[in-house]
Amino acid sequence: MSARSRRRKRPSSKPPPSKSPRRAAAHPDGERLQKVLAAAGVGSRRECEDLITAGRVEINRRMVTELGTRVDPARQEIRLDGVPLRQSRPVYYAVNKPVGVVSTNRDPSGRPRVIDLVPAKGARLFTIGRLDLNSEGLILVTNDGGLANRLTHPRYGVAKTYRVQVAGRPDREILAQLRRGVYLAEGLAKIERVRVRSRYKDSSILEMVLREGRNREIRRVLARLGHKVLRLVRTAVGPVKLGKMPPGEYRTLTRDEVRDLQRSATETGARQQGK
Repeated sequence: MSARSRRRKRPSSKPPPSKSPRRAAAHPDGERLQKVLAAAGVGSRRECEDLITAGRVEINRRMVTELGTRVDPARQEIRLDGVPLRQSRPVYYAVNKPVGVVSTNRDPSGRPRVIDLVPAKGARLFTIGRLDLNSEGLILVTNDGGLANRLTHPRYGVAKTYRVQVAGRPDREILAQLRRGVYLAEGLAKIERVRVRSRYKDSSILEMVLREGRNREIRRVLARLGHKVLRLVRTAVGPVKLGKMPPGEYRTLTRDEVRDLQRSATETGARQQGK
């Protein structure tokens, strides 16, 4: 074989993109990659899955083919066929959800939704956590999947404060039992803090703080202890307060509130891991 032929077969010295020294693609606190692609308008969820398995998607210049890979678009660069994915500007709203409004994005019954109460402007919005149909108060709406995941993941346990009117007059033993925990089908449900704010002839107003997010948890726990919930209002999520915002109204979170939410999720998660 001639020297010229040998030179033609010499492998390229340029390293392949997959050997990039950048950090690993997976981000445990992010959203599923196919969901992020679909939210950016690339295609349906199924079409986006096909793009991933075909090797056409990169995260931080590293090819990703595994479905279910989690990413945080605010911290990682996503590319499709080498072109950076265009991301919507992050938006953050506080909404005072009225009774009769659903927290889900899809409702076959056509009932009013929380996301209908804010200006969408083309962004794919979703609620952070949920309030059931008959509950009201503060709920956050955003298109920031990374922050939403941290605020709802049990590992981070961001505090949520509620004002709850219950039938009857809970005594000290009932309050102590709430702090110790009440067993539900999913396991032990504990109220981190509870105190009586007001007492009336046939009802009481409690202030309750939770770090969990089980379905209808407060209603179910109090029902087990013989006190029906008459009204339930969420008044705070971490450092963000409901304030005097009227039902059905919304406001944009301030930069300080967004920063404090991010800090709250990070610091709480660190404490949980240190236990």
